[in-house]
Amino acid sequence: MTTIRLHDTKTKAKKELQPVTPGKIGMYVCGPTVYDRAHIGNARPVVIFDVLSRLLREVYGAQNVTYVRNFTDVDDKINAKAAETGRSIGDITEETIGWYLSDMGALGNAEPDHMPRATAYVGQMIAMIEELIAKGHAYAAEGHALFDVKSDPDYGSLSHRNLDDMIAGARVEVAPYKRDPMDFVLWKPSDDDTPGWDSPWGRGRPGWHIECSAMARDILGERFDIHGGGIDLAFPHHENEAAQSRCAHGHDDMASIWMHNGFLQVEGEKMSKSLGNFLTVQDLLEKGYPGEVIRFVLLSTHYRAPMDWTDRAAKEAETVLRKWRTATEGVEPSAAVPASVLEALADDLTTPRAIAALHALADPAELLAGAQVLGLLLPGMGAWTEGPEAGDAATLIEALIVARAEARKAKDFAKADAIRDAFAAAGVVVKDTAEGAVWELSPEFDATKLEGVE
Repeated sequence: MTTIRLHDTKTKAKKELQPVTPGKIGMYVCGPTVYDRAHIGNARPVVIFDVLSRLLREVYGAQNVTYVRNFTDVDDKINAKAAETGRSIGDITEETIGWYLSDMGALGNAEPDHMPRATAYVGQMIAMIEELIAKGHAYAAEGHALFDVKSDPDYGSLSHRNLDDMIAGARVEVAPYKRDPMDFVLWKPSDDDTPGWDSPWGRGRPGWHIECSAMARDILGERFDIHGGGIDLAFPHHENEAAQSRCAHGHDDMASIWMHNGFLQVEGEKMSKSLGNFLTVQDLLEKGYPGEVIRFVLLSTHYRAPMDWTDRAAKEAETVLRKWRTATEGVEPSAAVPASVLEALADDLTTPRAIAALHALADPAELLAGAQVLGLLLPGMGAWTEGPEAGDAATLIEALIVARAEARKAKDFAKADAIRDAFAAAGVVVKDTAEGAVWELSPEFDATKLEGVE
């Protein structure tokens, strides 16, 4: 069996994946808070952990992998959106979940095995809070339940921060009911206009961190293999999750390996609405970027590194994918994923190296099998290459190559040179080989530069 090694945030090192339950893998990835459209940065972890899920299923068997990604559907941001729009919370969350699943599906992501909604697990959250209070790791105060950070000697071990640093750098709420400024909310009161549930501490709602701890435990158990999300979640969300679960269950950690992906920029700048470069997945799809192209760009940078979304990268991805789809047309994937691709992914999900391995494959069936474990060249994802523009351009390029050959044969060098210059201006790279001319499109391809060439 292929050995998978993944970078663990807690130990700052690659760790061999050794299943908590032999032969079985459990993975929990933090999903969205559902009140608005997902932006391209939100899509990055979805694509990354979808690839990891595909790798795990390839190595361990699909039936032996359980992938969980939640929806946070109770949150103050959702409450604020409802107050601002006059719409019900239920309408907002249902609509947003529909958007999210549609957008992520357009990028070639399979749906996880479980997609729990926080509101369906409030009972489990209350039970876990009661356990923490009984064990001296939490306390009730003025309708709240709070986690006692100083009761956990390992607090900070995931994000590698000490308490003084955390207090200095965190936006902590200083409240009279807290024993310590760093203590965080497990349960808080709700007024008549806010969603709430009955609890031992009064009518209220859960804090964000307890939601994931309770859902992960209910579906995957007290200990599981991989917990993932964006690097922005490492502190405080994942630090707090780890502390709650560790103290409730008495284990060293809830997850054997913690994985975090890096931030995303747009054209070299931080993405923000004020800069006018805030891109939702829907924005990109509506601008004509195919979902498969978006996915390729997101996988072109190693998941732990910061990445830059650029128009140039998208054009380069489009060129490569067109070439691969042409090469694999009508082909069935090989039974086994090529070893070079599998080895790259098993080494901390090194997708750039896996893509490089795909470029080196000569066999179309192997290319297809290797690409599909990355979620590329999937059936139903290639319609964007079949439009009239793509077909017309290919037909025109082939006709011009024939015309160039005929002009050379007739010693009409002016015409042959004119076609050569048109190819260069349009971004068509033509290479003459012993078997004839072969061509591909550069990232700067512009079909209009071929118009009128004869």
